[in-house]
Amino acid sequence: MDIYGIKTCDTCRKARKWLDQAGVNYRWHDLREQTPDDSTLRRWLDEVGVDKLVNRRSTTWRGLEDADRERAASAEGALALLREHPTLIKRPVIDTGEIVLVGFTDQTGTTLLELP
Repeated sequence: MDIYGIKTCDTCRKARKWLDQAGVNYRWHDLREQTPDDSTLRRWLDEVGVDKLVNRRSTTWRGLEDADRERAASAEGALALLREHPTLIKRPVIDTGEIVLVGFTDQTGTTLLELP
């Protein structure tokens, strides 16, 4: 299982703490240091969609020009935007290889524990 996020993100810290306490093994990827490749971003967009993956409440989003925001309407435009601004990715992204989950709640953790 791979977890993508930012180490200063409260939700990412909550997810990592929850998973550590549950004894779940995962690999951590800091989005600021390691942007996912295009095939990974494309798979996420196909699985969860643009609206769920692009964080429109982020500081990065608010700092974008209108033309850049409009690019996020399509999967290809969003792919380019997320590659350029990985902090626009809603966090954390949990990629099990089978499913992709975005965000974290206790229910997300329970879902992960129920996976085969």
